[in-house]
Amino acid sequence: MRVSDAERDRAVDRLRDHAAAGRLDHEEFEERVGTALAATTVADLDALTSDLPSLRGQRRAERRRESARRGFAQHFRIYVMVMTLLVVIWALTGMGYFWPVWPALGWGIGLASHRASLPRGRGGSKRRAIARV
Repeated sequence: MRVSDAERDRAVDRLRDHAAAGRLDHEEFEERVGTALAATTVADLDALTSDLPSLRGQRRAERRRESARRGFAQHFRIYVMVMTLLVVIWALTGMGYFWPVWPALGWGIGLASHRASLPRGRGGSKRRAIARV
């Protein structure tokens, strides 16, 4: 079956991911990209990645990391909004003892713990360098 330009582009993206993971050196990557862009059938494209492992698990892990980062960002925004509200209430009620420090510290410890539990990304700079090739 003949391939479309979009299928060739997806094959090049998969090759780029493998190169970023260190499975292909620069010369082999360039050679396979040239072959992918010249491919006319699905079998030609399949042959390019037949000796490489599936990237499905890696993509799933990347989605999980991104979801965890978004969750932390939302947690941080809510923390800032609530702490701002508490300081405003403190200011409107006479500005005596600064009691908002206690909820800020308590919740802040939880926020720091959330940040520390985020999964670490790997190979980011190498991946960006190969993506520019």
